[in-house]
Amino acid sequence: MSEFLGYVIAGAALGCTIALLASGFVVVHRVTGVVNFAQGMFPVVAGLAAGSLLSAHWPHGVAELGGVALAGAVGLVVGIVAIGKPGTPPLASLVITFGLGFLGYALEIIVWGDQPRGFDGVSGVVTIGDIRIQNQWLLVMVVAAGTFAALGSFFGRTYLGKGLTACAANPYAARLAGIDVRRMGLYAFALAGVLGGIAGVLLTPLQSIAFDRDVALAVNGFAAAVLGGLDRPGTALAGGLLLGIGQTLFAGYVDGSFQTEVALGFMVLVMVVRAIRQPQAVAV
Repeated sequence: MSEFLGYVIAGAALGCTIALLASGFVVVHRVTGVVNFAQGMFPVVAGLAAGSLLSAHWPHGVAELGGVALAGAVGLVVGIVAIGKPGTPPLASLVITFGLGFLGYALEIIVWGDQPRGFDGVSGVVTIGDIRIQNQWLLVMVVAAGTFAALGSFFGRTYLGKGLTACAANPYAARLAGIDVRRMGLYAFALAGVLGGIAGVLLTPLQSIAFDRDVALAVNGFAAAVLGGLDRPGTALAGGLLLGIGQTLFAGYVDGSFQTEVALGFMVLVMVVRAIRQPQAVAV
């Protein structure tokens, strides 16, 4: 039982990072209708950048914030390229983000090399009964909880957040109200970069990160986002937790080399269940 609970806690920490990635998918899709397949690049950039800044003797906290800021800037650049030209259809923007993800591979290798990198997080463990909990796991869950709470306040109480929500609800009405929908889309991409960056700097102390981790990260985030149909941030959090705990249990009791396959299976299962529950259109 202690081993099981330890896996669940570790999985919850992993699930929080997946949920942050998933929320990036949701934010962009809600506002622009685009599935941003470059989302997995943001945590990789943030993790590698934070590691480089720490190697340059930047203090903890400042280095991680620098990595997150860089990921947000990369997200904005992706948005400018993907939706910056007025009239670009969502399918074309999707293909552009896919291509930018491959371009990110090359740039990451040029800047940071092709070897995995990591850095130390919060050291120490907390012992509760027979369960040993790494402090880094607790930090991940606390920061993720604070981030989702801040997102709720941002979308519900700020002008920019309400503008993003309006574009998600009805882009045409938002334009009539004087909201620049394209600019809001760029803000959404930048916010997705920040959310991915937070996931990256939290995850890197637990799992070394390299240029090729973005595919697995994107698959996990997309699988969790699919639970809510790519338009509900709350279910993205639930999907991330379910997926993280499921992957950790599978790795602990079966085989840790099939975590991506677990994410793909989860995504297919959710899509099949949704298709079964969805009322079929009646031909007239």
